[in-house]
This record gives sequence, C-alpha cells and structure tokens, in this order.
Amino acid sequence: MKRNYLTLSIALFLMLTVAASCSSSKTTESNQQDALTGIYDNLPVETIVTDTFVLPTIPSTITDNDKRAIFLVMNYWERFDFTNRGLIERPEITEQAFVDYINLLDYVTKDVAEASLRKTINKADADYMMYSYFGSLFDKYFYDPNSPFRNEEYYIPVLEEIIESEILLETDRSIYNFHYEMVMKNRVGDKGSNFNYTLASGQTQSLYNLKSEYTLLMFSNPGCSTCATVTQQILNSNDINNALALNSSTRTMLTILTLYIDEDIDLWLANLPQMPTKWIHAYDKGLEITHKRLYDIKAIPTLYLFDKDKNVILKDTSIEAIERFFTTPS
Repeated sequence: MKRNYLTLSIALFLMLTVAASCSSSKTTESNQQDALTGIYDNLPVETIVTDTFVLPTIPSTITDNDKRAIFLVMNYWERFDFTNRGLIERPEITEQAFVDYINLLDYVTKDVAEASLRKTINKADADYMMYSYFGSLFDKYFYDPNSPFRNEEYYIPVLEEIIESEILLETDRSIYNFHYEMVMKNRVGDKGSNFNYTLASGQTQSLYNLKSEYTLLMFSNPGCSTCATVTQQILNSNDINNALALNSSTRTMLTILTLYIDEDIDLWLANLPQMPTKWIHAYDKGLEITHKRLYDIKAIPTLYLFDKDKNVILKDTSIEAIERFFTTPS
C-alpha cells in the first residue's frame, strides 16, 4: 500500500523523541511490562474523531522514549470510531492507519505488542462489520504468504481473542480456528512434526532419522516457476554453499531436502533430472502431510530450517533469512 503523511508523521515522531532524550537508556522488558499495569489509566480520555483517523496525544509528562512508544501503541486506536462502517470503505484512512500501527509494534517488546493487539481487536467488537473487517486486515497482513509484514507470532494473540468472541458467526470463526490450528504447528523453537518421505528408489525414511546438523526442507512442485527460482537462488548462495561445503564423510553440516506433496508421481519423477544431484529429493507417498495437516503450506515453495534435533529454527521462511542464519555465528 502506498504510504501517506501518516507514516511520515510517525517516523518523525520516533526520530524526534530519540533526539530529544538521547541520553536516556532503553528500558528493560520488565519496565515495558510495568507500563501495562495501569500507569496511564487515569489520563484524560480523548474524544473520538468521526470520519478520519487521528493519533492519540502523548502527554507531555511522558518523556522517556520507550514509554512514549508504549503509550502510542497501547492507545493508538483511542480516537478511532469503530462504529462508523463508512471507514471500512476508506482504505486510505483505515487500512493505512492499520499498516502504520503494525509498523509501530517493532518499537515495543513482544509482551506489549501482544497486549496492544488484543486490545485492538477487542475494541473493534463495537460493531460486527468493523470486527470482521479488522479480522480480515490481521489475516491479510500477518498470515498471507505474500505479505511483507507476515508474522504468525503477532497473529496468535489476535486469533485467541477472535475464536473466543461471540460477535462473529460460527462459519466465520471456523476459518480463524483453522488458522489458529495451523499457526500453532511447528513454531520456531518447537520440534517439527515428523513425517515419512519416499525416495525415487522406493526407499522410505523419516525426518527424525535424517542425521544432519541442519536440515533445509523445501516443499516444492515440478513445473513451479517460483520453485525453480528459489532452487537457483540456493544454488547461487555463497552462505548456503559454504555450509554445504562443510559436509564430509564424518560430518553432515547441512542437508537440503525437497519434498513433493501432491499425487502425480510420474510428473515428479520426470522432473528429477533437472534437480540438484547433491540434494535429497522425495515425495509424500501416502499424502500424510496433507491429510494430517502436519505443516501449514500456504504456498509453494515453503521453506523450513531445522537443527540437528529437528527443532524449528526458521518457519515458512525466505532465502535471505536462511543466508543470515548461516552468516551469523551459531
């Protein structure tokens, strides 16, 4: 979405607050959490503004940079009229304000961001249509595979509020229930779901039995142009190839496993000669991953990075994130 003056005003606000008190040290996470316990509860309530979006006024008594950011994030929607359905049809106002809001979440701790997200979706329950609209915005920006703001960890607290709410119809809530089920699978730090994979030879192995310090799993399809592009990016990546170069007869630093999860095995077999020979290429013989919903595969290709114990390091990630991992001392 094209940025307007609102984005610029927030950026200027953040720069000015840093410049105004550059000598102050960054507050700890516990201090940011303390800001949620009622420090701002007795401040004057500002008037809701109709037909537009207006930022809250940060009290002059709050001079600490981090606390100003907390105040802005926690009170961002205080002047927005959630009962005005006309604002749903004004993306230059509402959706733009939403994009600016989720940009601000990076300036506070995860706990504060989650509290703000819960507060935001709960404020939207002033009207069924507005609640549904905000739910769709969170879905679009935090869950859609093409969103540059995709962040399942931020989506989780929103989903937890939505699936417990009674404002939406059951058919609508079922969609969010499914999203919640999927985002809770294979989270970063959790052990990845095990599955069996079958090689072209017919031999079947499992993810957990794959011995490698790191495993890069790529769900892909033959004939997928994006898959071909990503494959070439991996082949051209100095960082990934440097990791592969550490493989030896006594040590496997990195294994790249491509997995086909559809039914046309003849098509997959015909495409194998075009695939890198030093990678492992396999298919899901019983369509176990699809039937059991073991992984949330919103688009092809989908990339995961695991450690030696098959704990998830990167979920539904990018080549750039994988390269950053291998250039950072582990």
